[in-house]
Amino acid sequence: MSIGGRQTGLAEQQLNVRCSNATERQNRGNERRKSPLEVERRTPAGENRESAAALPQRNMAITVATSTLPQISLSGLKCEDIKRNGFHNRRETKGPGTAVASKQPRQESYEQAPMYVAVMTYLGFGIVTLFGYFRDFLRAVGVEKRNIAQEREEQKDFVPLYQDFENFYTRNLYMRVRDNWNRPVCSLPGPVFDLMERVSDDYNWTFRLTGRTIHNAINMGSYNYLGFAENNADFLKTVAAKTQQYGVGVCSTRQELGTLSIHEELEQLVASFLKVESSMTFGMGFAVNSMNIPAIVGKGGLILSDELNHTSLILGARLSGATIRVFKHNNMHSLEKMLKEAVCSGQPRTHRPWKKILIMVEGIYSMEGSVVRLPEIIALKKKYKAYLYLDEAHSIGAVGPSGRGVTELFNVNPSDVDVMMGTFTKSFGAAGGYIAGKKDLVDYLRGHSHSAVYAAAMSPPVAEQIIRAMKCIMGSDGSTEGIRRVRQLAENTRYFRARLKEMGFIIYGNDDSPVVPILLYMPGKVVAFAREMLERKIGVVVVGFPATPITEARARFCLSASHSRAMLNQVHSHTCRHHDITYSAHNLSRFLFVLRCCAT
Repeated sequence: MSIGGRQTGLAEQQLNVRCSNATERQNRGNERRKSPLEVERRTPAGENRESAAALPQRNMAITVATSTLPQISLSGLKCEDIKRNGFHNRRETKGPGTAVASKQPRQESYEQAPMYVAVMTYLGFGIVTLFGYFRDFLRAVGVEKRNIAQEREEQKDFVPLYQDFENFYTRNLYMRVRDNWNRPVCSLPGPVFDLMERVSDDYNWTFRLTGRTIHNAINMGSYNYLGFAENNADFLKTVAAKTQQYGVGVCSTRQELGTLSIHEELEQLVASFLKVESSMTFGMGFAVNSMNIPAIVGKGGLILSDELNHTSLILGARLSGATIRVFKHNNMHSLEKMLKEAVCSGQPRTHRPWKKILIMVEGIYSMEGSVVRLPEIIALKKKYKAYLYLDEAHSIGAVGPSGRGVTELFNVNPSDVDVMMGTFTKSFGAAGGYIAGKKDLVDYLRGHSHSAVYAAAMSPPVAEQIIRAMKCIMGSDGSTEGIRRVRQLAENTRYFRARLKEMGFIIYGNDDSPVVPILLYMPGKVVAFAREMLERKIGVVVVGFPATPITEARARFCLSASHSRAMLNQVHSHTCRHHDITYSAHNLSRFLFVLRCCAT
């Protein structure tokens, strides 16, 4: 080994020793503080009688004894391996920074578009922005009518009600394509649904219904993963019976008179389904994150959040008062670097140990279709004595051999996840969400969660719908319908993704993810794609800036177990037949979009 190599190795060993000592200091500090997330790691009685000569060896061993992760150089990444939002080089399947082998083969693709696509996309937005400023000038001089709300003349000296750029974007860009969102549905959101036709006479500022209904459009936008959003009378008998027994509303919070026997039954079933000690249910999925995270971590704590986390996680983190740091999406090197820095340096200015370090991730990311790298994150969490908050809103029921989410997909122990969160609004065809984990954590949240203290309890028919669907998945109802749906969803997902790849479309995400984003890039193509697909009775969700990066507008397909192979083939056929709308005729669609935005 060269002298330089010895110096580098020595420097890294010294850094590991300092981090190990800091880790011990953090653990000792945490032991003095009571926390519902605290995991007891007591020192054996004989360990305190170690000789002084053995202490350096023990400190050196901490960094490898707590996980299988090897120590790596912070410069172990190559620039060409890092693309947008982490590791998107197809040759890189797991990424550097960890030697933990995934229990599940990782097959995720993030193909990059040619440079001219990004250039044309920026050019399109630039042209529309210029015409937007021109139309604002016409409104200012009275040539064009003002349709958007504005302050009165006597309020000009007040603080503005609207942010300038957000208001500009809304009135000049979003308003011109608003017909692609908020479409009124007038039927069950199953594999096919009915939509009420609407038209606009003032460029989407207002809409009017024509009285015509678009029947039997293929639903590729709802999160009805297992098809439990259904109206089969035979399946809903128990829901009807519980409605007659309890009514439809509780009219009280869980801490007052709102806890019913059906709520306790549901919570026991959720804990059994997830294979954890206890669980608690809530009536609103968004509030599970936004109202419970502040009860788990607060000032003096550190939250390490994936950059693509859902806005409910972001809101909960902000409300907590904790320090928030964002790591690159699914990038273990970025996460470990932040963990190492947090343990070694502590809090800013005081350098005291963080009261708590909480890693927040999602099981399936709803815009990317990517799956969390759970085994690697658990290894890092154990290595640096942090806590893990896992949001399984899109993954519970949708992945895993028996629908138990990403913990089952990767075959990891659910007890390794400190806080398991999920919603019932997707795979279970209901509403609300849950927090699950150790009994001490759940008992703590029953008294400290704002959702438990102030929010109304879950509606009894909704609770029964969740129980019905969960028992069906588990096979507790004596049938195999639940496991059939789980397998059918997996089959539909892989088939749909494979066919799109064969046709040459650029799609994102994991092969196991039922969320399938297809990249359209340019705003004109997004608008044209959504409108043309609806003309062919296919309902899709399109997403653009600011919900996605400005150069990565997309259409998002959501697969369901209730989709037949004929339905999927029809979607493939129309998508491929109108390939010119989505890819080949990008220039035409872009200029049509510009002309429409410039129209008066």
